[in-house]
Amino acid sequence: MHRYVLVVVCALLALAGLASAQNTTLLTVAIGPEAALSVTTSTTPLATTSTTFGNPFTGTTTMNYLIRTSKSNGTGTITVQITADFSGAGGPSVGNPPSTGDALIYTCAVSAPGTPCSGTQTAATKTATAVGSFGAGASSTKAGNAASVAWSLTDDPAYAVGTYAATATFTISAA
Repeated sequence: MHRYVLVVVCALLALAGLASAQNTTLLTVAIGPEAALSVTTSTTPLATTSTTFGNPFTGTTTMNYLIRTSKSNGTGTITVQITADFSGAGGPSVGNPPSTGDALIYTCAVSAPGTPCSGTQTAATKTATAVGSFGAGASSTKAGNAASVAWSLTDDPAYAVGTYAATATFTISAA
């Protein structure tokens, strides 16, 4: 009889270890508009091919962007602003050009789903100017999409000989 009780107790203990329970959780995520920008040209040299003031100083800044806008009424922009004007006396200036007609201008290239700025833009120190725009439901690739700005600075004989630097700050937004 003791053996029978011992066998039953062992069987009950073994079965108790097989008992299980399950619970679940509902995973939710709220995905909103988002944008990121990486300027891949840390320094953009502006150079001219002319020695007789015939051509402007030119150079290209490249960047990579990621974006996701709202599906129904989403928008997005890439802008640029000269946040630090060319340094040094006698050189070029975006905010206060030494001669009438001097300007830092640019054209834009923005790969789909973006739309590049239209025509030639004039860079400014007091306001951001357009590089590209995005509509509703815009979504870049996971690796990002390409954009660039081709700069052109007037070659004015009034500029003093020297090296000058300005800071162009790019901003991307999504809604």
